[in-house]
Amino acid sequence: MLSFWEKNYLLSADIIIVGSGITGLSTACSIKEKSPETSVLVLDQGVLPTGASTKNAGFACIGSITEKMHDLKLMGEDAFLQLIADRWEGLNRLRKRLGDDKIDFQNHGGYELLSNAQVLDPDQLDEMNSLLQPVFNKHVFHIVNNRILSFGFKQVDQMIVNEVEGQINTGLMMHHLWSYASQLGVRILTGVSVQHFEETNSGVTVETNQSGISFSGRQLILCTNAFTSAFLPEEDITPGRGQVLLTDEIADLPWKGVFNFDEGFYYFRNLGNRILFGGGRNLELDHEATIKFEINPRIQAVLEQYLQHTIIPGRAFQITDRWVGIMAFGKDKLPLVKRVSSRVWVGARLNGMGVALGSKIGDQLAEMVLEND
Repeated sequence: MLSFWEKNYLLSADIIIVGSGITGLSTACSIKEKSPETSVLVLDQGVLPTGASTKNAGFACIGSITEKMHDLKLMGEDAFLQLIADRWEGLNRLRKRLGDDKIDFQNHGGYELLSNAQVLDPDQLDEMNSLLQPVFNKHVFHIVNNRILSFGFKQVDQMIVNEVEGQINTGLMMHHLWSYASQLGVRILTGVSVQHFEETNSGVTVETNQSGISFSGRQLILCTNAFTSAFLPEEDITPGRGQVLLTDEIADLPWKGVFNFDEGFYYFRNLGNRILFGGGRNLELDHEATIKFEINPRIQAVLEQYLQHTIIPGRAFQITDRWVGIMAFGKDKLPLVKRVSSRVWVGARLNGMGVALGSKIGDQLAEMVLEND
């Protein structure tokens, strides 16, 4: 039974956003920054954001060079350049909005490890650097084979660094993004699962798992990434589960930075003197195309093997934590950002680049929705 106060003051907002992850909160912040008088309500089915926003590896990156070479062939030059520019702009927007200290941004560089069969010719780096010159205003990819030995890696024949990439503390980032959104006047309710929504002549009604409680707003924005298919089954969205592990402290860890190999399917970084290592879904792509939060023992075992034989060979370590995050992918690498009906919008399918793209997509959605509100 609802009171007069609840029915009239707590169950409506100008704009309702489903999803309190990076994209959802960034969208809410952008709306309030552009239009402080607009009321914004964010709903999330979990106590914490469900998906990858609090479960990612904390890479402040825009993708490896081999991944870019693949994407360029897949997408064509114009779409490829726009995507890279959006990722770069999104990272800088996040850093500017919250401040580097509040996300613990560290610019140690982003490295790609290549085996003998994958080694790139310097001309290939020059071509990519020249193509991306308008985005970064400098050449960012360099071969740094001299660091392979000092970093202690084995079975690595070439190493390429991207100087502009770095790392963040995912927990701090989400904490301060949540706090900043609240300071702007965004209302955030967790443990509220949206069951369905219905458009009316005057707005949108949102039904939830809370008995007798529904919300109403003028506009609805879905920022639920891999879980968007529950609302928009016709859209091209495939979930992708990322397996992650974390080691204990490694004495005298000889490197800092974010690293990847196998076109980004494997990725690792230092977390202080610990190693956070994730990936391997390409080993079982169909099996890992799921929204189930379950550990895959086979992939976790492969991650441990890479630690033992390639990343820190000959060093003892213990695994202290294991978890998974759920990402969303499509046939191309473009995020899904659009109006799906007169009062419903979507920002999803970030293709494993939520840290980079979330803030940019938030700005895009805010501008589109406010223009039509």
